[in-house]
Amino acid sequence: MLMPTRILVPTDFSEYSDRALSQALDIAKEYYAKLYLLHVLHEILDFTGLDFISSEKMIHEFKDNTLAWAKKCLELQLERFPQAREVEVYTNVRKGVLYDEILKEAKEERIDLIVIASLGATGIAKYLIGSVARNVLKESKCPVLLTK
Repeated sequence: MLMPTRILVPTDFSEYSDRALSQALDIAKEYYAKLYLLHVLHEILDFTGLDFISSEKMIHEFKDNTLAWAKKCLELQLERFPQAREVEVYTNVRKGVLYDEILKEAKEERIDLIVIASLGATGIAKYLIGSVARNVLKESKCPVLLTK
């Protein structure tokens, strides 16, 4: 029987990610596991094509603001779940290819369960996240729980 001690929940801040987080928090509480909440800034935001920004300082400010926004969104997402106060939770923001960064985080943090939404936000993100979940499931070295 799986008794996770370190659970990773990738989030895109959608209602689907909220459901995954809720389930992961319940599991973490049940098994006294640590929970790692991760948001990945998609590689499309690599900031190298920002030719309209004239100074290096402005590019750094843009990067910092994007990172700060993501960190704040993680905090706000956690605040919606009272059970998060009963679990040891760590948050992180990474930048890159979504599923690659999820798998890197899982390896670096020695994750033994990934809880991920099988769908994501509406529009194009829904299709991106669907493929992300598929790739994480295919490449993960630990069990993956797909949620609806």
